[in-house]
Amino acid sequence: MLIHKEFKFDSAHHLPDYRGKCEEVHGHTYKLRVTLEGEVQSDGLVFDFGDIEKIVQENVLEKLDHKDLNTVIENPSAEKIAIWIYDQLEDEFPEHVTLTEVRLWETATSSVTCGKQV
Repeated sequence: MLIHKEFKFDSAHHLPDYRGKCEEVHGHTYKLRVTLEGEVQSDGLVFDFGDIEKIVQENVLEKLDHKDLNTVIENPSAEKIAIWIYDQLEDEFPEHVTLTEVRLWETATSSVTCGKQV
């Protein structure tokens, strides 16, 4: 079974390796969806949504929300941000669940997906 938890955070960045308006400093309200896979446990849950929130808050949001992403990730494109988030979370969940996907929306109509199947 797959379970999903969504988050929002605001950050600024610029893309020094890009030629166009995104090479200038600008900000986004990012939407993040974390997907886990596992079996339903004896408590009726695959994994507690509140525990997902704690893990994402500590390992991702505290480092990215209201930050200059260029101080955290080199040339922070949406693709590189998603990879960074996946790497931060990959080993943070117990053995009975697997992080299968991180999806990051830079705008309401533009997103990237990083995960086991990608």
